[in-house]
Amino acid sequence: MRILHTMIRVGDLDRSLAFYTDVLGMRLLRRKEYPEGRFTLAFVGPGEESEGAVLELTHNWDTPSYDLGNAFGHIALDVDNAYTACEQIKARGGKVTREAGPMKHGTTVIAFVEDPDGYKIELIQNRVP
Repeated sequence: MRILHTMIRVGDLDRSLAFYTDVLGMRLLRRKEYPEGRFTLAFVGPGEESEGAVLELTHNWDTPSYDLGNAFGHIALDVDNAYTACEQIKARGGKVTREAGPMKHGTTVIAFVEDPDGYKIELIQNRVP
């Protein structure tokens, strides 16, 4: 058993795709429109779906925004260097909500960014063995 994807609902698919591909550097893996259901599914990730979990961006055509609620936490991404990643994300127009630095009660270097719909994304810096 393995995790295939995590689905999040987005209000503006083009804006979200631009963030995940242009700002975070993921690739659009597949996209399919369902006119009868008035929704589109787009799958993005750093690599092929056969290699690991990806994100499913679900856009319901008649819903421009969502209330994120208080149960969802965040999406976590592994990065080589959180400091560099934050600078690149800001240069590409992304929003960094917590600059890179050690965790409050630990040594792992993390940062947080926010996507256009308000979803939090944690950047976790690789640890060199």
